[in-house]
Amino acid sequence: MSNRDSSDTSDFTDVLIPQPDTVEDRGAASGRVVLDAATTLDAGPGTDATAHWLRTTLGAATGLPLLPGDGSRGIALRISADLGDRLGPEGYRLTVQPGDGSAAVILEGGGAPGLFWGAQTLRQLLGPDAFRRVPVGGPRTWELAAVTIEDTPRFAWRGMMMDVARHFTHKSDIFRYLDLLAAHKLNVFHFHLTDDQGWRVEIKRHPKLTEVGAWRPRTKLGHRASPLWDERPHGGYYTQDDIREIVAYAHERHIAVVPEIDLPGHSQAAIAAYPHLGNTDVVDTSALTPWESWGVSHHTLAPTEETLRFYEGVLEEVLGLFPSTFIHIGGDECPKDQWKQSPAAQARIRELGLADEDELQSWFIRHFDRWLAERGRRLIGWDEILEGGLAPGATVLSWRGYAGGIAAAEAGHDVVIAPEEHVYLDHRQDGHEDEPIPIGYVRTLEDVYRFEPVPPTLSPEAAAHVLGTQANVWTEVIHDRARMDYQVFPRLAAFAEVAWSALPASPERDFADFERRMGAHYARLDALGVDYRPPAGPLPWQKRPGIAGFAREGAPPNR
Repeated sequence: MSNRDSSDTSDFTDVLIPQPDTVEDRGAASGRVVLDAATTLDAGPGTDATAHWLRTTLGAATGLPLLPGDGSRGIALRISADLGDRLGPEGYRLTVQPGDGSAAVILEGGGAPGLFWGAQTLRQLLGPDAFRRVPVGGPRTWELAAVTIEDTPRFAWRGMMMDVARHFTHKSDIFRYLDLLAAHKLNVFHFHLTDDQGWRVEIKRHPKLTEVGAWRPRTKLGHRASPLWDERPHGGYYTQDDIREIVAYAHERHIAVVPEIDLPGHSQAAIAAYPHLGNTDVVDTSALTPWESWGVSHHTLAPTEETLRFYEGVLEEVLGLFPSTFIHIGGDECPKDQWKQSPAAQARIRELGLADEDELQSWFIRHFDRWLAERGRRLIGWDEILEGGLAPGATVLSWRGYAGGIAAAEAGHDVVIAPEEHVYLDHRQDGHEDEPIPIGYVRTLEDVYRFEPVPPTLSPEAAAHVLGTQANVWTEVIHDRARMDYQVFPRLAAFAEVAWSALPASPERDFADFERRMGAHYARLDALGVDYRPPAGPLPWQKRPGIAGFAREGAPPNR
């Protein structure tokens, strides 16, 4: 926890996360800017959204009304075409200039997103109390040191994936996480909405997807090898109006929501709702429920025209809800055993002139790649979509190490790098036995900080296809908000700096300085009510003794 006095803003310029490109701290001799009830907000053309955020979020925390106006003690918001040409639409410049007769704080964005990211930096400069919901300690003034900051992100795709299929996450907690992503300048929320264990989005033409597919009778506690069960039914889903609300909330924060509808594997919940979608000549799909345990279900979609039409209908409604250019269709961990046993699937392979079941999976992906492209969207999938041949327009999300991303980028496809050995935040943070339900390899705060998204073996042409990077959070053993916070933070702060800042090569990164800056950032997280993992280890109520995980020992493979 931080011991910093939250009213002392004299040196918050040197504890910013993510670290900006340039910070010109003009020192105490240049004076300070005081913000108080008389401070006005001069919102130039195209800045209304950030002005609204400043008044409602920052204004609520500080007690500053930020009334419209200008003057020497005001905050000016501007969109600068020149800055946009130089730094791009997500770049910004923040100038705090005491006593020169113009606005005391000038925030310029290369575009609306950059202006908003600059506002996040302004909030950090005001200290941890600026992250609260209401002022504490009564009316006060707020001081800013004289500084000029210029900044722009390294990557265009800076994402976090949240799995809401294994354990449902309430809409209010989605809003909260969107705010946390915005505070860390992350701009993609990958929404994993469907899997074997649950279907979480309302599809009006197929109501059983949520009537049946959103609910399971019980849930495995811990890793799938654990003997323990939570015998309570579990489930939930988002109505279409819920989704519209989430997307609009994210849009206000310049976050793109990328939905994932998993196919042809990870589909047991859908098959339980509509049994004809499964391989009915192999198994009695009418007896299925959404899966109660973890791992990879062997129930895959049947390769029929009826299945294609069904999912086209699903995606038509999804496209109406999500304006994102990218639509994630999963494509991962698709067992082939049912297809191998199914006379209908084997006949389909022969009819289509395919070589094997891998090419049958590729046939699914290629179909929806074309279907989405015809509607102006782009397909993205996990790196298994490389198996059997990659669809022409597909983007690859590389999770099984770097190899899939390297292969796709060298072939001219866009990629997002998210290797499980580095940025799966559901994996454990320490090797101590007190770590709750330990999963995977140990990935410490420093490990995440030293993660490098661009493989050094990529050619310059291929490296240009790396759109960015993403941290993933799978929720098999994450059952509520506090558990989510514990797994995600503080490591998401390190990931955010990796995704945003122009850091040196991994071995040369100054983790000691990042750790120093985290001293202030823990105080921000405290003010936000985040139940992060303390540096010294889990607090007593964060432990989960007696519930088995699946820890992997040693260093993770470099693949």
